[in-house]
Amino acid sequence: MLLTACLSTAPQHATPTEITEVLNQPAQAAPSVVTTQPETPPPLPAITEQSQAYQELWQYIAANLSFDISPNARLQKRVEWYLSQPNYLLSVNERAAPYLYHIVKKVEQRKLPMELALLPFVESDFRPTARSSQGAVGVWQLVDATAYHFGLQSNDWYDGRQDVLAATDAALDYLQYLRQRFNGNWLHALAAYNSGEGRVKAAIRYNQKHNRISHFWDLKLPRETADYVPKLLALSYLLQHPQTGLQRPSLANQAQTTVLDVGQPFNFGILASLLNIDKQRLHQLNPGYLRHQSPTNGPFKVLLPMDQQQLFATDFYRRQFSTHYQVKLNDTLYGIARRHNTSVAQLKQLNNKTRDLIRVGEMLLIHRARAKDDLTVDYEISPYLQQQRPAKVATYEKHHVIQDGDSLWAVSRQYQVPMKDLLDWNQLTTQSLLSPGDTLILHLPVEAASTPPAGAGTDASKDYLDELKTLVKPKRDP
Repeated sequence: MLLTACLSTAPQHATPTEITEVLNQPAQAAPSVVTTQPETPPPLPAITEQSQAYQELWQYIAANLSFDISPNARLQKRVEWYLSQPNYLLSVNERAAPYLYHIVKKVEQRKLPMELALLPFVESDFRPTARSSQGAVGVWQLVDATAYHFGLQSNDWYDGRQDVLAATDAALDYLQYLRQRFNGNWLHALAAYNSGEGRVKAAIRYNQKHNRISHFWDLKLPRETADYVPKLLALSYLLQHPQTGLQRPSLANQAQTTVLDVGQPFNFGILASLLNIDKQRLHQLNPGYLRHQSPTNGPFKVLLPMDQQQLFATDFYRRQFSTHYQVKLNDTLYGIARRHNTSVAQLKQLNNKTRDLIRVGEMLLIHRARAKDDLTVDYEISPYLQQQRPAKVATYEKHHVIQDGDSLWAVSRQYQVPMKDLLDWNQLTTQSLLSPGDTLILHLPVEAASTPPAGAGTDASKDYLDELKTLVKPKRDP
């Protein structure tokens, strides 16, 4: 939802005449925007600590935008649209806040133009669960085939396109591929991201065949794509010219969230209780998970608010989620973090450090993926804590031939098996139609097989469950 009311005493949005004046300002008024013919940005400097000089993330983004922008009617139209919605960024920033810092860092680490960090705003208004009529999903609006090609998982339990950070990696991989396919021309690459590589190449070939200029602005493309690139460039331009009236949100130039690798299947209810975080909030931060439990085969990473890092200082976390590392000659926190797939900030938090200094021989705690005990729920036993699973029951295969009047529900009741199991065994859905003569496969327990009572387990498992119970409501510092 876009807000149109002005929320502060900042300047009102500019008039069309003022817009034209801004767009035609000489280059020295906007050092990062020049009006040269090439459509590619200048080489980006190596990653430095310059971001520390900016306390506001949006200020840092604006200072590092680098695309060349030539004023034209299409760009002015998009500028006018943004200025008619002066609080647009204030609205979408709330959704972006948990992820934007991480996206900016991923863009920087690849030495890509900062404009790419703005694409989720153009693509989806930064809605992680956004779905288009063409089947594109997530803040980056990836279709299933593209997501699969660039390594994103998608199944009934998890959709990587809705996992903002995982989708960011895939989207940046795709954009880098398109840049190479279009010989470094970012505007062509962005157009292809929106409408497809083949369509943009066909438009370029058409212009070349008719001896026409093949710059993006001269290509005959679908209206959506023709507006798509100007929308990104207009947002980039206005961020660099806040005097025009587009409200720039306040967002600290630091991570709002941190990643925890649970290392095994988990249930959101148990994890939320363990971390002392609202389960709904945990789901909101991790929209890639489609159910209340993670897939059996992963992924197992969750995004948490930074204030949940207090967990890292507890004895429980140190025992269950960390290991030791002895500092060696020439080690740095950055190097250690890279080798152990963690972050410098998490290393410092876990080891109570405020500076980056380490000593040879010093023992550091390192985050590691959890590899023991169960964090999933057997809902027939307990809705909160997992008991030890009973021994696997021996089964035999039974074939049931469908008769007139049979239904999936009736068969599941007849054999006292869960409907879900019946559907899984036969690769059916609840909408599947049965015909007389069809055969259903069932796996029924052998009567002689014995099953330990629910909740039976070892003393060690009881100790662990007791510890979990005490952590459901962890004590807070006074």
